[in-house]
Amino acid sequence: MFAFDTPRRPRRPSLTPMIDVVFLLLVFFMLAARFGPQAGLELGTASGGSTAWSGPPRLVEVTQDGMRLNGVSMDLPALLDRLAALTPRQGDPVLVRARPGADTQALVDALEALAGAGFAGAMLVE
Repeated sequence: MFAFDTPRRPRRPSLTPMIDVVFLLLVFFMLAARFGPQAGLELGTASGGSTAWSGPPRLVEVTQDGMRLNGVSMDLPALLDRLAALTPRQGDPVLVRARPGADTQALVDALEALAGAGFAGAMLVE
């Protein structure tokens, strides 16, 4: 038998590059994460009997073509003006319903507009 080279002990792989990559990923995700409060919409639940209904009906429907208040189509500023006339107090419930085919973004815009106009009693119904 011929022995051309002396046998060497096998090297163990170094874990240093893997640890470096793990720490870099940890730093990246810590810097990219949001630690503050998330933006959200306050919604009430339309549960029967929690508060007595007062005043005329206030149903805002978000449709594929626009918005309706109690079945009458109108644009958002006119809807807010008419809703202010129908609502005795700002905290009174306003029912908001999305009709089939309506955009989710249009629904969110309507809820934000109601909250911005001071209607704190917006309730999302099916």
